[in-house]
Amino acid sequence: MEANAPPFKLILGSSSAARRKILADMGYQFTTMSADIDEKAIRKEKPEDLVMALAEAKADAIISKIQKTENLEKDVNPTILVAADTAEAIIPRVSIGESERDAGPTLLITCDQVVVYEGVVREKPSSEAEARQFMKDYSNGHAATVSSVLVTNLVTGSRRGEWDKVEIYFHEIPDQVIDKLIEEGIVLYAAGGLIIEHPLIVPYVKEVVGSTDSVMGLPKALTERLIKEIL
Repeated sequence: MEANAPPFKLILGSSSAARRKILADMGYQFTTMSADIDEKAIRKEKPEDLVMALAEAKADAIISKIQKTENLEKDVNPTILVAADTAEAIIPRVSIGESERDAGPTLLITCDQVVVYEGVVREKPSSEAEARQFMKDYSNGHAATVSSVLVTNLVTGSRRGEWDKVEIYFHEIPDQVIDKLIEEGIVLYAAGGLIIEHPLIVPYVKEVVGSTDSVMGLPKALTERLIKEIL
């Protein structure tokens, strides 16, 4: 789909710089919104269920924000929502005018990601010490990312969502590299403290079984397919 003339409008329900870059690299024009939910309040036993539930909760929160805005502004454009979570909840439709409906729907994309290490789910590190331990664990070892994508059509209320899993294997990561990453602070905001695209860590990535864009938080092929299905 060409970015200069898409048949829909797109909202990325994420504040992630990596996801914004991936979606832009895919050729899409979009706006962003954040869900601002309490992710710790949502717990599931399986990582696949967790990331889907979080993506859906993010979509619900953003839809609620849009609906509140519509009560104040009657000229809101149709929106497409893409979320990464279980698609079991009943999704309220966003009311739009006929002229806006003719112009095409709006889609919302929401996502979530966790890292799985030795069967344990890891979310964002709670401290520098935890981030350091996470990276020491990956050294000469491996971990997996489980990422969800959920796309919601705000006109019809329909949703499509799935998860994607990638295995990452590492060489030994020197302590000085870990120290530099901790000092930069970026790893503190990444699921499992894992960032494989960072120049400092790239030389120590042995193998990625899956797509790098999925590890970065937005699997391109899955996102494209879900957008097409929802349309």
